[in-house]
Amino acid sequence: MASSIPLTGTELIDCARANYNAGLELAAKRCGYGQDLKTFESQLQQDCDRMGINIGSFKDLVLMEHKIGQSGMEIAPDTKAEI
Repeated sequence: MASSIPLTGTELIDCARANYNAGLELAAKRCGYGQDLKTFESQLQQDCDRMGINIGSFKDLVLMEHKIGQSGMEIAPDTKAEI
């Protein structure tokens, strides 16, 4: 289900991660950015940077998800207060 407003922060990152298999265009739409792929990627990168997740683009998020799936590694905040 697509968000009616553009998501930000952890909601955006979670939505993008959940939809990375669908591709950039559909992930952007589901995260509330419609066809504005540039803004979607820019906001995703800013929010990832704030959380210490280094990506250059949505494609990097896809590659990161693929590596995580292979290694079984989990990315999560250090404490519940950072959620």
